[in-house]
Amino acid sequence: MNVEQVLHMNGGEGKKSYASHSLYQRSVISMVKPILEETIEEHYCSLFPECLKIADLGCSVGPNTLLVVSEIMDKIHSICQRLKRPSPSFQVFLNDLPGNDFNTVFRSLPDFYKKLEEEKGNKFGPCFIAGMPGSFYGRLFPDQSMHFFHSSYALMWLSKVPEGLLREDRKDLNKGNICIAKTSPPAVHEAYFEQFQRDFITFLKCRAKELVPGSSMILTTMGCIKTDDPLNIWELIGLKLYGMVLEGLIEEEKLDRFNLPFYATSAEEVKKLVEAEGSFGLHKLESFKTDWDTHIKKANNSLDSKERAAIIGADIRTVAEPILVAHFGDKIMDKLFDRVGEDVLDHMLRYNCQNVNLVISLTKKG
Repeated sequence: MNVEQVLHMNGGEGKKSYASHSLYQRSVISMVKPILEETIEEHYCSLFPECLKIADLGCSVGPNTLLVVSEIMDKIHSICQRLKRPSPSFQVFLNDLPGNDFNTVFRSLPDFYKKLEEEKGNKFGPCFIAGMPGSFYGRLFPDQSMHFFHSSYALMWLSKVPEGLLREDRKDLNKGNICIAKTSPPAVHEAYFEQFQRDFITFLKCRAKELVPGSSMILTTMGCIKTDDPLNIWELIGLKLYGMVLEGLIEEEKLDRFNLPFYATSAEEVKKLVEAEGSFGLHKLESFKTDWDTHIKKANNSLDSKERAAIIGADIRTVAEPILVAHFGDKIMDKLFDRVGEDVLDHMLRYNCQNVNLVISLTKKG
């Protein structure tokens, strides 16, 4: 599996697009907003760059893509008014893998620029936004050229499936599962952690070279209470795929050869790796939990359980479908996600499933 080619959300703006099903991710971004604003104030007021260069790593597509950019500009506007300073200009880079639907992102820019001028006037900015396709597990920008990096719900995706799971003699090691699950042996945990460790250290080293000293990063990723915590949405999808194997709808070997490049880390692992890499000071490391349907309850708490489950199932599909289609084909997708939708809410309530979110605030050492 070439992760760079198949890892992306459903594009476009239709009913099955990520753009139409990313309210959960938006709710997580809103919960991190106070830390974002605090970091931006500290950073901007210590550097006062004439052109503030920021990048959103793993920007995806849809209304969330420019949300954090808007929040950063709102905060800078407030600071400049309070301090009676002229506004900096902004250079914004939207990064994701080449398979991301950048065309839809670019089509949204004229409206974004228009709204920015209407709300803040023509003396604010200007703002220049560009796409930066490529893996953030490699270099993206010149040395010491950037002031701020943001990433939300991207770092749990690894650069590749752990090599320890791909050997022919180990194809049954994680049998019946597509990720770390209750039945996964310790060797699966070890393989996933080793890959995450390599990827996260590489990520930190690359960003350290690209950032100006004293600059910051805010990273939000799916975490876990323990490194072997199995209560994630992917385990449910794995269970449904295994059920389809038992019914003869999927070849057993095909499932055995599939593992997601996904790892939910722990706060302790993050802390140790940041300290080991050495380029960043760990300013904050916080966690909070969210129900799988927290965004639905906020938007419309009157929906019944069947309606809530259907929305969760559709949300999951926009994220999972491209990478699953690449391996299993598209013929089983309707059946698979119908089954996910039927059981997802019951699974969440029965096993007390919640997503654990880690917020990591880092500052590059001087």
